[in-house]
Amino acid sequence: MAEKETKSETKGQVNFSSAVPGRVDEIVGRTGTRGEAIQVRCKILDGRDKNKTIRRNVKGPVQIGDILMLRETEIEAQALNRAGRGNS
Repeated sequence: MAEKETKSETKGQVNFSSAVPGRVDEIVGRTGTRGEAIQVRCKILDGRDKNKTIRRNVKGPVQIGDILMLRETEIEAQALNRAGRGNS
């Protein structure tokens, strides 16, 4: 009888993009059409923009002190304006 041959095949490969850690320092407020995103201010902990504080929109639960892994640190979210619709 023929023995079963065991081969280890790699069908796919997982590629991770580089990310930079940022610590959440302040929760600014909710944004998005239904309030589904949270705007936070975070301090970049590593990389080219180290120690820079930027504003980002985050989906999902977040609290002060959390570490976000940011794919890029050049683009900052627009500030929330408290005027709203039709209010000056």
